[in-house]
Amino acid sequence: MAPACRLGLLLSLLLPAVGASLPGTVVRLNKAALSYVSGLGKAPLQQALNVTVPYFLDRNGKVHQPTRIQTLNIHVSHFHLKFVADFGVRVLVAANFTFKVFRVPEPLELRLPVVVLADAHVAQGSIGTPVVSISACFPLFNNAMVPDGSARVAPGPLALMQKHVRAVLRNKLCLSISNLVQGLNVHLGTLIGLNPVGPESQIRYFMVNVPNITKDYISLDINAVLFLLGKPIVLPVDATRFMLPLHVGTDGAMAAVGLSQDLFDSVLLLLQKAGALNLDITGQLDSDDNLLNTSVLGQLIPEVARRFPKPMPVALKVQLGATPVVTLHTHNATLQLQPFVEVRAVASNSAFQSLFSFDMVVNLSLQLSVSKVKLRGTTSVLGDLQLTVASSNVGFIDTDQVHPLMDAVFKRPLLDHLNALLGIGVTLPNVVNLHYVNPEVFVYEGYVVVSGGLFYQH
Repeated sequence: MAPACRLGLLLSLLLPAVGASLPGTVVRLNKAALSYVSGLGKAPLQQALNVTVPYFLDRNGKVHQPTRIQTLNIHVSHFHLKFVADFGVRVLVAANFTFKVFRVPEPLELRLPVVVLADAHVAQGSIGTPVVSISACFPLFNNAMVPDGSARVAPGPLALMQKHVRAVLRNKLCLSISNLVQGLNVHLGTLIGLNPVGPESQIRYFMVNVPNITKDYISLDINAVLFLLGKPIVLPVDATRFMLPLHVGTDGAMAAVGLSQDLFDSVLLLLQKAGALNLDITGQLDSDDNLLNTSVLGQLIPEVARRFPKPMPVALKVQLGATPVVTLHTHNATLQLQPFVEVRAVASNSAFQSLFSFDMVVNLSLQLSVSKVKLRGTTSVLGDLQLTVASSNVGFIDTDQVHPLMDAVFKRPLLDHLNALLGIGVTLPNVVNLHYVNPEVFVYEGYVVVSGGLFYQH
């Protein structure tokens, strides 16, 4: 396949269908995140800066003597990052290079302190990922030193060796840092990975704007595409852009991830379209506490007792035709389901007969938590179930009489099903091997914020 065709295919997978809304999230990385990256980056920096220094032509009288130079050690003593508004990140690296110079009559050690200043521009890539590039780089050199106990060397040859090493490092250090950044871009590219939401459904994130960078943080506007059976689902059109206010979440946290109301609505729509919220509730006929049988139901509905003189199993077929509604208020998240419940009984020929059906309204409290990179939920029922008879094949049904039975047999299986499904979790925007640590979840009016630290798992 030609490169242009491959790119077109990739973009078609990344971008949502025409007319679809874009459930928005915002990822804001603060100064604390830069401090963490600074500590994390020392080891790969030391490895990247380990450049090869070629032979030096040492002048001895009129004879040029090739002298081998070996890098013994590189110690990054200081690595500092800071935001540059509307641009990216400024990088400061302070390192001490120790070389062994194999010269006659005896080798010597040479220590060279170096400071590298670089500007890294952060932009939006063509496929919706962050892209970092080195736009400027300046190595600054202090005078080379010969440690105590090493062989002595005359000032002239020392100056020539120092000039040679500086020339090599000047050409190679910035290239090494640029190569390190290119490796970082490959890692940042995993933002667009496809992650499961539930059975047969997935979510994928991508950037929609250039990063917003101030002296205090970098903020990435990210939208989600939701997939069902490998195809993006069409969502209700909503042109409202999600904006994450300042000063939300935990003060001083590395990261704050804002999740819009649209994202919650869209994920629930996806689960509803996938049928993941539907369930069948059955009971064991030989169980002492089984309430799902025609004998129990016949005590409330005479026609059921007449049709089924012998106890037969009863099953509830629960289907969600309407999209669940999540409501986000400060410190409080609720979920409303409107299931259609069909009550069926097994006849003597083992076929199911539809007895009657309900339209039901269930209000639930929604508690949110985060584990690594997944937002998970647990629910509990708020108040009473609301029942309305939709149809009946067994005559008049007194909902006041049937309500306690439906309440007893319906709530626990529904909660078990919902909590198992929401326990799978929705993956938050992330890159490979980077997890959220000690996250706190804050519910605000119309949006949720996940605030916490970051941990890179090597």
